[in-house]
Amino acid sequence: MARARQVVVVGSGHNALVCACYLARAGHRVTVLERSSQVGGAVCTEELHPGFLHDVGSSVHILIHATPIVDELQLGQHGLEYLEMDPWAYYPTPGGPHLAFYRDVDRTCDSIARVSAEDAEAYRRFVADWAPLSEAVFRLFQEPPTPVALGRRFFGVPGPRRPVAAGLQEILHGYGDVIARRFRSAPVRTALLWLAAQSGPGPDERASAPFVGWHAVVHRTGAKRPRGGSGMLTRALGRRLVEEGGAVRTGAAVERIEVRDGRVRGVRLAGGERLEAELVVSGAHVRTTLLELLDAEHLPSSVRDEVVATRVGNGFGMAVRCSTDALPEYPGEPAGDVAGRHAGMQLLARSEETVRRAHAEFLLGRSASEPQLIAMTPSALDPGLAPPGRHVCSLWSQYHPYALSGGESWDDVREREADRILEQLFRFAPNMRGHVLHRHVQSPLDLERRFGLLQGNVMHLEMTVDQMFAFRPTPSLSRYRTPVRGLYLTGASTHPGGGVFGASGLACARTVLRDL
Repeated sequence: MARARQVVVVGSGHNALVCACYLARAGHRVTVLERSSQVGGAVCTEELHPGFLHDVGSSVHILIHATPIVDELQLGQHGLEYLEMDPWAYYPTPGGPHLAFYRDVDRTCDSIARVSAEDAEAYRRFVADWAPLSEAVFRLFQEPPTPVALGRRFFGVPGPRRPVAAGLQEILHGYGDVIARRFRSAPVRTALLWLAAQSGPGPDERASAPFVGWHAVVHRTGAKRPRGGSGMLTRALGRRLVEEGGAVRTGAAVERIEVRDGRVRGVRLAGGERLEAELVVSGAHVRTTLLELLDAEHLPSSVRDEVVATRVGNGFGMAVRCSTDALPEYPGEPAGDVAGRHAGMQLLARSEETVRRAHAEFLLGRSASEPQLIAMTPSALDPGLAPPGRHVCSLWSQYHPYALSGGESWDDVREREADRILEQLFRFAPNMRGHVLHRHVQSPLDLERRFGLLQGNVMHLEMTVDQMFAFRPTPSLSRYRTPVRGLYLTGASTHPGGGVFGASGLACARTVLRDL
């Protein structure tokens, strides 16, 4: 084994912590530095109102269960307990009957058949076609996106019913086109379109088909959330790091990554303190890392130009975290089974047209006239998140641009937009009017200030084909290394992108260990 190195990790997002844990497990001396007072980055749970525990970033954990991270790091021994969300998605169809997406494919198809027997069979074919390809992509997500890896994963896994060419052709479509080609009923198409839209790109973005296709794998991995809140994942990672001899420091903002003779030498904190290190791994945004924390003289101008040219986008969503004394009741749904319909993501979009119109307004710099919502009520599954008889209801809304047209400021309009988001909830669940006790608003600007998500983009960079795989964040930086020896990148800026996955942290750690 290589000799133990002193390693500093910038930021405590879940990818940074995953990387830190694997490096510490390999015997290196690792210190994680977090600028805020709480570990976790955007995978964090806070008591926003007395007795109510809210996720202030991501909530649903799907992709991480396609990796070995939870088992290999034995996070269950450090306080992490996952609760199954089943159904993982629920669409209260205007007028009913409602749709439910379960882990079990047959049960899901039975739900769809209540709306359309034809689409029930179409969904079964969709899962069979896309699951092998998505599985291969998820394996690629856990390694650097080299040409050899890309070829092995993409060209070696035709679906059981399709030749390779047909599968690759469908990948190049927009997800809106894939859904329109495969399904006929409006409720099924709307539900799948709104699920796919959560990655950011619009329905007609070329090569965005995998954003709907990867849902086929949820039937294997399941969708889950930690008992006690999303932040229990990053807390467990922090405990595992400490057990391995590492350390986590909060309230420690890195001001400069120090370099001498082309090699990283450590970091300087905002208060002037210096920490020596032979290796630095940054989980911060790629622009923050290379354009703000690193002196320009240490980065080749060609690489700097590439980073400047990355497309951060214009945000795309905002959140309203509500403490309530009721759960949403959707007209037309059957009585009973409250936990069933409130366990997962509740898809509050009236139609394909309302999703597309909201996206079109966003492109013009305007918040959607009819916000499209994902409602989550995790206290129905995990009662400990709220006092008895009370609940937490989290609303994620699209589309809301970071830079607004007409000269408006988010500091001026955030409460107005929150009112409109709540009105959309009341439209779907009229019983909730008068039952919101408290609310916490997170505009795109708030997301930037709180988590360092530049321009409010929760994915760091646009998740378009020109910024994925070997192009993320740039071609020269796609393998987690930088031109500065000993300086590495992880996090949502890097392959494979955003979401509670941990794959970037795992792949970065493997890269560092190979280099050593």
